[in-house]
Amino acid sequence: MNMRDDHTGEGQLPVGSNNGPGDQLPRKSDSQSIALMEETRALVPSQLEQRRLIHAEQSSRSQADVFREIRTRLLELANDQNFITLVVAVSPGCGASFVARNLAAAFAFDQSKTSLLIDCNLRYPEQHRVLGVDTDNGGLIDFLDHPSRGIQSVIYPTVLRHVRLIPAGTARENVGEYFSSFRMRAMVDSLRSRYNDRYIFLDGPAVKGSPDARILAELADFVVLVAGYGKDTPAAIMQAASRFDRSKLAGVIFNQAP
Repeated sequence: MNMRDDHTGEGQLPVGSNNGPGDQLPRKSDSQSIALMEETRALVPSQLEQRRLIHAEQSSRSQADVFREIRTRLLELANDQNFITLVVAVSPGCGASFVARNLAAAFAFDQSKTSLLIDCNLRYPEQHRVLGVDTDNGGLIDFLDHPSRGIQSVIYPTVLRHVRLIPAGTARENVGEYFSSFRMRAMVDSLRSRYNDRYIFLDGPAVKGSPDARILAELADFVVLVAGYGKDTPAAIMQAASRFDRSKLAGVIFNQAP
């Protein structure tokens, strides 16, 4: 994975609360908030590995170490600031959702950090299933559709310690208008601004065949592109990369697993 040395930051919007993304609330003490985080029942290591989820005590360290290396490089690019990363595939079936959730897991290996994964792959959502989340209260689209709803109602604990999920929620046809809305922008900036040690990962749709990835990139500090090893041609990868601001493109991951 080739990482860039330059980075352009995003502007800040008002910090949000449970009543909506535009309300003001104080920043939390990170260590205190992490200690008080509600956790769901964690899976044992063998169960995590069956779901292809990395963990700190993994018997085969090679896969976990790959994600540790990506984490380190992103942190270096960010100059010790928390950030938002969009993870998208060049074409469908490249395993971008697999990369997104395991990258979130790698950041949460550090007990002083938390990860929030937002499933923006609204046509093919899968994060809730793999991460053991029962989406009784809905998800992202339900929050965006109802201004009276608080964001905390759609943030769920997962089977990974210190990893939270906002699932996709109710299916909709024209999803691009949700991603470009002020409420979406305010929500993302609020979630990032409230905690210094929270890292946000957007699991987006594939670049090929959808304009949504480019819209989501406007919300992110970094874009990580996932290419199918032996599947996506160099020309296809270059074309996908050209859709994004070069200052945000952190690199390309070649993935063998869907």
